[in-house]
Amino acid sequence: MQFSIYQESRRGARKSNQDRVAYCYSRDALLMLVADGMGGHLHGETAAQIALQFITEAFRREARPGLSDPRSFLRQAITGAHGAIIQNADDAGLPEAPRTTCVACVVQDNTACWAHAGDSRLYHIRDGRILAQTKDHSLVQQLIDRGRMRAEAIAAHPQRNRIFNCLGSARPPRVDLSEPVRLDAGDSLILCSDGLWSPLSAKIISGAVLKSGIMQAVPELLDEAERRAGRECDNLSAIAVTWEEHAQAVRPDQAPVRRTPLDSVTALPQESGAAESQKDYLSDDEIERAIGEIRSTIQRQSNDKT
Repeated sequence: MQFSIYQESRRGARKSNQDRVAYCYSRDALLMLVADGMGGHLHGETAAQIALQFITEAFRREARPGLSDPRSFLRQAITGAHGAIIQNADDAGLPEAPRTTCVACVVQDNTACWAHAGDSRLYHIRDGRILAQTKDHSLVQQLIDRGRMRAEAIAAHPQRNRIFNCLGSARPPRVDLSEPVRLDAGDSLILCSDGLWSPLSAKIISGAVLKSGIMQAVPELLDEAERRAGRECDNLSAIAVTWEEHAQAVRPDQAPVRRTPLDSVTALPQESGAAESQKDYLSDDEIERAIGEIRSTIQRQSNDKT
């Protein structure tokens, strides 16, 4: 596989960052995901962290070196992450489970497939055109579908954050799956939280990628989203890949992924960064204890499946 990849996560105007972003890859498959912890529910960052760890650990177990069925993997991994969040909440005695949105994508055999629950999005871009885009599980999306509002008005709508499908809710998530999509050399995939896409139109996002490529366009888009959202800026995160399977081999300085061991996970924010962003709320010991509990929950969920 040959590809360029870029990821970044920012706190925006919030006191902490509840987004989680990660990618990992084997010889034959690449996994990317974004989880956006829901701030209206207690410990949203915990739900996002559990989703990230559960799905990436499942990928590292099963991609040997590829996945037998990427679509089935995405459905089962996201559903399993939901179960791990519920289990963690039960173990901690929480009155309700924390919640998170999730969008994940697997690229294998020059083919991409993706899945999502909530309003974290994926865009498939070719030559400056958006060929595919996930549909949000939200109230405003329903209003758009019914012709009662325009997509451009989402950022200003007072109920733009009302999500009816996520991980950690009382009922299992509805995981929307794409059909397998063949990638051409130069195609780009962008996965992002609503902090990025909400202030920006799809045209702005695709135009920036066409003009500058993902390595320059993504940080510029994050800058612009922060500028437009101002004091209301949410956490904003993105991971983007440009597929170059049939192109000239990517130089190491163009693709940081090539400096990462095959069996590792590159995630944002890093655990140390997450601890720093939450220092007003949790001590270092409390954070380490929470991380340990998350890992124990994931291990139990994995054992239940075997």
